[in-house]
Amino acid sequence: MLVAAERAMNLLGAPVRGFAPFKQHKQGGALRVLLPRARALTPGTAALAHVPTPGAASPRGLVRAQVAAPAQATAPVEAAAPATNGSPAAPPGPRNGLVPDAPTFQEAIAKLQEYWASVGCAIWLPHNTEVGAGTMNPATFLRVLGPEPWNVAYAEPSIRPDDSRYGDNPNRLQRHTQFQVILKPDPGNAQELYLGSLEALGINTKVHDVRFVEDNWESPVLGAWGLGWEVWLDGMEVTQFTYFQQAGGRPLDAPAVEITYGLERIMMSLQGVTNFKDIRYAPGVTYGEMFYQNEYEMSCYNLDEADVAGQRARFELYDKEARRLLAKRLPIPAYDHLLKLSHTFNIMDARGAVGVTERADCFATLRGLAREITGLWVDRREELGHPLGLIPPPAKPTPGRPAVPSSAEPRAFVLEVGTEELPPDDVEAAVAQLRDRVPALLSKLRLTHGSVRVEGTPRRLAVVVEALAARQASEEAKVRGPPAKQAFAADGTPTKALEGFCRKNGVDAASVTREPDAKGVEYVYAVVKDAGRAAAEVLTDELPALVGGLSFKKSMRWNGHGAAFSRPMRWLLAMHGDTVLPFVHAGLQAGSTTRVLRNAPEPELPVPSAEAYLPALAGARITLGGAQRAEAIWRDVAAMAAKVGGTVPESTRGDLLAEVTNLVESPTVVMGSFSTDFLQLPSEVLVMVMRKHQRYFPVFSPDGASLLPHFITVANGTVDAATVAAGNEAVLRARFEDAAFFYREDLKHKLEDFRPKLSGTTFQKELGSILDKANRVEALVGPLAAAVAAAAPAEQAAWGGAEVLSVATQAARLCKADLATSTVTEMTALAGTMGRHYAHKEGLPSAVAEAIFEACLPRQAGDALPSSPPGVLVAVADRLDSLVGLFAAGCAPSAATDPYGLRRAAYGMLQALVSNKVRVSLRAAVAAAAGLQPLPVSAAVQSDVLAYLGGRLEQLLADGGAPAEVVRAALAERGDDPALAARTAEWEAGEAGRLRRVMAAFSRPTRIVRGKEVPPAEVAVDPSRFEGEEERRLHAAFVEARAKVNAGSSVSEWLSAAEPLLPAIDAFFEKVFVMCDDAAVRANRLALLRDLAALPRGVLDLSQLPGF
Repeated sequence: MLVAAERAMNLLGAPVRGFAPFKQHKQGGALRVLLPRARALTPGTAALAHVPTPGAASPRGLVRAQVAAPAQATAPVEAAAPATNGSPAAPPGPRNGLVPDAPTFQEAIAKLQEYWASVGCAIWLPHNTEVGAGTMNPATFLRVLGPEPWNVAYAEPSIRPDDSRYGDNPNRLQRHTQFQVILKPDPGNAQELYLGSLEALGINTKVHDVRFVEDNWESPVLGAWGLGWEVWLDGMEVTQFTYFQQAGGRPLDAPAVEITYGLERIMMSLQGVTNFKDIRYAPGVTYGEMFYQNEYEMSCYNLDEADVAGQRARFELYDKEARRLLAKRLPIPAYDHLLKLSHTFNIMDARGAVGVTERADCFATLRGLAREITGLWVDRREELGHPLGLIPPPAKPTPGRPAVPSSAEPRAFVLEVGTEELPPDDVEAAVAQLRDRVPALLSKLRLTHGSVRVEGTPRRLAVVVEALAARQASEEAKVRGPPAKQAFAADGTPTKALEGFCRKNGVDAASVTREPDAKGVEYVYAVVKDAGRAAAEVLTDELPALVGGLSFKKSMRWNGHGAAFSRPMRWLLAMHGDTVLPFVHAGLQAGSTTRVLRNAPEPELPVPSAEAYLPALAGARITLGGAQRAEAIWRDVAAMAAKVGGTVPESTRGDLLAEVTNLVESPTVVMGSFSTDFLQLPSEVLVMVMRKHQRYFPVFSPDGASLLPHFITVANGTVDAATVAAGNEAVLRARFEDAAFFYREDLKHKLEDFRPKLSGTTFQKELGSILDKANRVEALVGPLAAAVAAAAPAEQAAWGGAEVLSVATQAARLCKADLATSTVTEMTALAGTMGRHYAHKEGLPSAVAEAIFEACLPRQAGDALPSSPPGVLVAVADRLDSLVGLFAAGCAPSAATDPYGLRRAAYGMLQALVSNKVRVSLRAAVAAAAGLQPLPVSAAVQSDVLAYLGGRLEQLLADGGAPAEVVRAALAERGDDPALAARTAEWEAGEAGRLRRVMAAFSRPTRIVRGKEVPPAEVAVDPSRFEGEEERRLHAAFVEARAKVNAGSSVSEWLSAAEPLLPAIDAFFEKVFVMCDDAAVRANRLALLRDLAALPRGVLDLSQLPGF
């Protein structure tokens, strides 16, 4: 419940103190928004009333914060007034940060505390034992459970031993500070409240590019997850914003908003420093002076000095104590011991002391304890009578009815579903669903209309229909009633059955007719005329189901109304002409107001009519159409790159452009630059950072050969381009410095040195670690090479030779090593790429380096494929090991799940073989892989793997354009050899006529021998038993054809061999009676036809082809 008044009370019941910067920010509107109070449990206690602030009340009577932005829309960053909280002024800060006179670290904490206290949060304290994140403080992890309201804010030192860097890394700390906010229940304007907190730090949100970028959170170990975003400030992630959905394996009674600020990162940016040590912690004191010694010594402890045996003993003691406390029904101290368990595990992990099995066991211990503790916490709060009260049920808008339309003429119709930022994929999914469903709905409702347009942006899904009829089309229908003998009494008067039928259908009894049905039974019929209802009325009834029926891969709840959606809905607009369609869904009532950019002078915009909707958005600089946004972005990006003599890779026009298009609704292209010193790093690393982490467009020289020191980002809305560019440059510099740090650390070692670290990463519990897998791949290369050489000795003998095998074995040994490097740990998509790079750096042969890279190919659909013999061998061996091992471990993919990506692995393996025309027996290859697994692989499992590969091969060949029946015919005979099967399925289209003629001829002997007592194959044809010349000619032609066909014959070669048989086949069946009385002659003729029908065997199964 939101309450605002002159003497408003905050969460704890004390008067709210004014917060100057927030007041200035809210000029002309509500000064502050208080979070919900609990509904008292005392019977008869009245809930607090909604007290509107003059001029700021919403239609539901709730007071909401204005969009977080200062009054001066176009003021440059230098003009932004520094936030003050009454404390002594700090010395002037550097002018190259995000804000002038940036606060010190301690001032930032104070400002956030004061701001969140001013809107109703209690200020909590950091926890008294190590936590890995603010989420783990019981003020979050336990308090989000149950039905009590909870609004709290606190700073939390967060300890992550694995991030220890001895204080050498300028951006990474083992102890960093988070500022945590929990809002339970969702106040309805959490994003606006958050933006207000940025203003409290002095950040002018009209100048900067603030965006909410999809980033969902999940901790399977703790049974917790939520959906939300990273918040980007000029490209820098400054906050995690999550709607908690589950904790400890328990769905939350009321989803809670979690806001987590990364304070060191924010302060480095605000103050314009590039190393955590240089952050101004307090006047005259730097962060390094305060904490560097702690960072160095704790890194020494975490990475070098922590006693592993002692930590392992502590883990067991903490586990035992936590369980003892659970038995005593003390969830809070039990939870403290769970935190100690977690920190102890993290120390052991940082020391590299956690093996595969131990890791799984530790996770199981933590997960089980978390479930038990959260369950006991919920029970204890209930036993205590929920001391904080209960969250009151949300107010439910009363569904309204539309006004009578002012005109009977067709008018435009618009539906807008306003949301918090949707993930890009969900925008596409929702638009696709609406494009299918809206025309179908209008057809069902008998509403004639013009064009239907469905578009989406991160904050809105919109349907615009031109010339929608004012009323439904009239309709007449002949409706059958009761049987005539039940409809009329003996005297012919209507019975109650007929009267009810007439009343239901609005007709007079005198108008019904009698007609017999097909069986002669007489029924009464009525012609029912439906004049139709007003479009506004029927749409008001149908739109809730349309909106509520949209589905997504992941959906969330956010309030007590029970609706689920990709992200919270915040407004609905529905109009037919100037008539509002006031339907209700998810606690919202549709109106005639839309929302535009949050930093606009007027964030809410009235829409006078449906026809005015598109012009209103265009006037607010919102580009509704996704295709139009993409076109404008690409045009402006290309033009910006040309200004520095560069070009943007065409490859970015795919996934990157699609994602960026749905991250903004008012695109503004901004160019940034970085130091040429960073060009010494591998270009793949720089591009990966720009594209994957920052969604930047990299700029290359016109020939595409070299990377230029520029990048292009796309901001949302009107921003100060210089400020946004500077912010993004600082972010990229920090990321590049991180990458340079990791790269330098990696270069201190050879790839071989990284292999032992792979033992700490589980591949699959029964199959061991990644190192175990790498060893199996190395061992499999030899048998696989031998199988390839044996499949086609004339063409592929070199594959089994010493040269290829030596390179492949070296590459197989090192193909997983880069997974343990710091660079790939941070950017996993560079696996293989960095392996190749480091191999070159340490002087390994080029062929080995290239095979290490090719082992990862293909990484996704449309990717390059391995092409060198060693690269193909290692790539196939790696995927074959995964398929055979995981099938044996019971991890085969199902129709719904494929957690190990085996569909992609199988498809990629087959692509490598087919594209390089490498022949090999899958049966032999699977058997070789089975012999190397650490668990038994039965014949049945091997058959399952082969069947699965057959299905993927069928898909691959069909994707290549071969007709499905041709693919099946090829696979039936050659499915064990993918390359040969592919060659068989890819004959020239011109061969179809030849094939049909041959099929027609061969169908006759095939049909005759089918089901007959035919001599077994070992009984040869005896030419001495031939009685006619036709038999002799057919046999001679068959012998000649058979000599031309072998296991590797193509379809064309087989047809060329079979075609000379056609006249002899025709003559044989014209002159020879196969089923003659002489048993020996009959058997000999059947044997001849048996051999003839078997001629296609090994090439094509003609029975799979149509017309056979």
